[in-house]
Amino acid sequence: MSTPQQEHARGWTVGRVAGAPIILTPSMLVLAVVLTLVVTPSIRSQAPELGGGIYLVAAAFVVLLLASVLVHEIAHGVVARARGQQPFEFVLTLWGGHTSFGGLAPTPATNALVAIVGPVANLVLAGAFLGLARVVDPWSVAALLLYSGAVTNGFVAVFNLLPGLPLDGGRVLEAVVWAVTGDRHRGTVAAAWVGRAVAVAVVAWVLAVPLVEGRSPDLFAVVWGVLIGGFLWSGASASLRGAQHGRAAEALTIDAVGTRAVAVAHTTSVAEAGAAAATAGAAEVVLLSPDGRPAAYVDRASAAAVPPAQQPTTPVTSVAVALPGGAVVDASLSGRALLEALAGALQLSPVVVGLVDGRVVALVRTPDVVRALDPRAARTA
Repeated sequence: MSTPQQEHARGWTVGRVAGAPIILTPSMLVLAVVLTLVVTPSIRSQAPELGGGIYLVAAAFVVLLLASVLVHEIAHGVVARARGQQPFEFVLTLWGGHTSFGGLAPTPATNALVAIVGPVANLVLAGAFLGLARVVDPWSVAALLLYSGAVTNGFVAVFNLLPGLPLDGGRVLEAVVWAVTGDRHRGTVAAAWVGRAVAVAVVAWVLAVPLVEGRSPDLFAVVWGVLIGGFLWSGASASLRGAQHGRAAEALTIDAVGTRAVAVAHTTSVAEAGAAAATAGAAEVVLLSPDGRPAAYVDRASAAAVPPAQQPTTPVTSVAVALPGGAVVDASLSGRALLEALAGALQLSPVVVGLVDGRVVALVRTPDVVRALDPRAARTA
């Protein structure tokens, strides 16, 4: 699976591939322990003569499985880099693993190719394990591990090819719809809804199949089915939100996130600043330093609290909030370019000034950007 990511996951960096770190998260250790305990009874039934060595064999199987997951993720990253999409990190987690990138795939073909190579890598591993298993003693521990590796890699490949996000098959479906419609976000939405359907189908499968066969559902299978279904539903829902945010980001303009502003000299009075705003039809006032740089903005509540009789003699600086250097953004930008510029400026200050050719046109606050990108925030605002 692949997702855009900006901050590295927490965990231990154990190496680098294709310019990106390989990170083992603490939750991966939980997965390793759980899987070891889960497969131990099966190994005991097939090789009871191993005694206490059963746990070592179970641990070896888990290491083999996690290595296969890592190969799956590295395949994503290597092909992505070859296609001009730089991998950001490879992460092994409670749910197996994922590959994150510094940006989105540039074309539907790249999106599909990067997604499909992960399952293909698992199919190649499954074939390799199966071939090796046939040349060793069929009753040996090595054969048991190799056959298990073949089966698990085959399952991982087939499961990941299911056509719904956040699985790799969902990325392929996303790319197909994107290529047909010319709309990346429409592809994401379609694949995410299919992903939700897959999540429901997984839970329904573990419940319905036993009932159809006239037996009670296995508690262990139900628990795992619900966990996997919940994971898939959560991933699909995150993809839906990402598509909504992405569409909003591409439509972003300074008018959508900013409030019209006018610039006045720092020597202006509160009354003069109010008159300038009224003449310009602006709701915000920005103070310019002697060198013409936006240096502060008027706190409207503080300005309104000044008695009318005192406004002509009250300096506007007494009701202003200082702005740090760099708290400006090019208001002629739009879409993701504007979003990236705002992200950088808003790290310096929760309020930034929009400029066009050096002229103040707007004041932008962090909550307004959040509301523009998140439809749910807009509805509850």
